[in-house]
Amino acid sequence: MKQNMHTHTTWCDGKDTPKEMVETAIDKGFDVLGFSGHGHCFCDDVSMSETGQKAYMAEVRKLQRAYAGRIRIYLGIEEDLFQPVEDPEDFDYIIGSVHFIRHEDKIGSVDESRSRTDAMVKDWFGGDFLAYAKAYYENVQELRRHPEADIIGHVDLLTKYNEDESYITFDDPRYLKLACDTIDALSGRLFEVNTGAIARGYRKRPYPDIHLMRYMHEHGIPLILNSDCHDRRQLDCAFDAALDLIVQAGYRELMTFDGSRFTPLPIEMFQSSK
Repeated sequence: MKQNMHTHTTWCDGKDTPKEMVETAIDKGFDVLGFSGHGHCFCDDVSMSETGQKAYMAEVRKLQRAYAGRIRIYLGIEEDLFQPVEDPEDFDYIIGSVHFIRHEDKIGSVDESRSRTDAMVKDWFGGDFLAYAKAYYENVQELRRHPEADIIGHVDLLTKYNEDESYITFDDPRYLKLACDTIDALSGRLFEVNTGAIARGYRKRPYPDIHLMRYMHEHGIPLILNSDCHDRRQLDCAFDAALDLIVQAGYRELMTFDGSRFTPLPIEMFQSSK
């Protein structure tokens, strides 16, 4: 089994068309490819327009039919907390993500740039990264009000620029409590291991951090491995390293999608990027 359910294309901020992504997935030996364009969102300038979202949906459905028998293709969407999709039943699955912090009357992106993160931590939270993290995780917990979200996307996205632990150490108990309380609030959901920041050169490790993966395993949280692909060359980026970490965290199964539901498979059945 080789799959990716978190895939972006030229319909939002990806570099490749859906068809190009499908052809590369076949070349790389993928069994399953799920598209998850950024759903239309008023505060996100890389999200699809309303008309673009409809065209994206039509194109993926067309590819689904055209490539039947060669690869299983699914129509998903990545909805942001601030603007959920209007008709969840239009999609095979939904990734629920938080890309922004709402603070007082301001909204800011947590993954735009290091300089933007520096500015928000300094100007909005007085230089207190823990206060910034608290605001972020309070937003993530709001996903519990959105049962349509099948997968929780990159739960610790706010650490995108913390590879050097200059903001906070990944094992800081104060930080871990904020993150683990959020995982508890979303218990029963499927969480992704996401290698997207590795592909784009921001991190050497996937989301979530290994400390959080271990906590998830201890609390029976199922995982799915995704690359959050924006460039077809990175469709299976760091899958081998991610699988190693998942096993280190104690997991022996990962989830796969059959078109109607997510089911577990032994981890040895999943191919790496090698």
